[in-house]
Amino acid sequence: MRPLKKLTSQILVHILFWMLFVFVSLFMFSEYYWRENPFLQYVAILVTIVYVNNLLLLPFFIKKRLYILYVFVFAAISFFATQLYCNVFAQCGCSIMKCLSDYLWQTLVPLIFFSFIWMLNRFLDKQDEVEQVKKEHLEMELKFLKSQINPHVLFNNLNTIYSYALEKPNEAPELILMLSDNLKHVLYESNAETISLEREIQFIDNYMTFQSIRTEGVKNIQYSKSIESNNLLIAPLLLITIIENAFKHSTLNSDIFVEIKEANGILECICSNNFDKDKTTNEDFKIGLQNLEKRLKLIYMDTYSLDFSKNDKFKVYLKLKLQ
Repeated sequence: MRPLKKLTSQILVHILFWMLFVFVSLFMFSEYYWRENPFLQYVAILVTIVYVNNLLLLPFFIKKRLYILYVFVFAAISFFATQLYCNVFAQCGCSIMKCLSDYLWQTLVPLIFFSFIWMLNRFLDKQDEVEQVKKEHLEMELKFLKSQINPHVLFNNLNTIYSYALEKPNEAPELILMLSDNLKHVLYESNAETISLEREIQFIDNYMTFQSIRTEGVKNIQYSKSIESNNLLIAPLLLITIIENAFKHSTLNSDIFVEIKEANGILECICSNNFDKDKTTNEDFKIGLQNLEKRLKLIYMDTYSLDFSKNDKFKVYLKLKLQ
C-alpha cells in the first residue's frame, strides 16, 4: 500500500505542477499568444525534455558522479530549448539575449522543479533504506541479546527439577508443567516485540517458585507484586535479568528482596540482595545488566530509568512506562 500511495502522490504533484505552470505562463502572455497559443505547442516538447532529464540524464550523471558535466548539459539543454521556443514556436525575431531574458524561465522552471523533485525522492528512498537497515540491525541485536538470556533461565529451572525428581518425585510433575509453561514463553512468546504484562508476570512467578525451591533453607526470599492492569504490554524477558542477577550474586544465608508494582502504566521493579564485598566487583554486577540496558535503550529509548547502588546491599531499580 505504501508504494502505491507514494506513486499516487508523485503523479498528483506532476499533474498539479503542469496545470499551474501552463496557467501562469498563458496568463502572462499578451492576447496574441492567447489567440495563437504557441506556448501550448511548445509544452509537448518541454514535457519530453523534462522527463528525458529525469529518467535518463539525472540517473546517469548522478550515478557516475559527473556533476560538473551535468551542469553543462543542463545549461545547454535550457539554452537550445529556449532558442527553439523563440525562433520556431513564438517566432519573435528577437536577439539571443532578448530571447533568453524573456523566455528562459519557461524552460528552467520545470527543469529545475522536477530535478529537485527527483533528488528529493532519491534522498527519501535512501533514508527509507537506511531506516530499514537500522530496523533489521535492531531486530538482530535484540534477538541476540534475548538469546543470551534464555539459556540461563532454563538451565536453573532444569537443575531444580532434577533435584526434586531425586528428593520429592511426587512434586516433580507440577514443576515440569511450570517449566513447560516457561519454555513456551521463552521459545515462542518472547519472539514478539511485546507481550501482555500478565504473561510476563506469570513467567516471573514461575521463576520465583523455582528459586524458592532451589534455595530453600539457604536464602530468604521476599517476593511481592502489585499490578493494577494486566492488559498493558511489555517487551519480554526484561525483568528476569534483574531478578536472576540478584540470585547469581547473593551470598549464602542472605536476603533477596524482589518487588514488582504497576500503577497508571508505570512499572517499577526493585530488587536487592546481599553480596560479598571482598569477592564481588562492579564488573561482576554489570555483566548481566549491560545487556538489559542495551535492550532498554533500543526499545524504550527515553521512557525508562535504570539505577543501581552498591552499599550494604546491591540494589537495582527499574522504572518503565508501559503502553
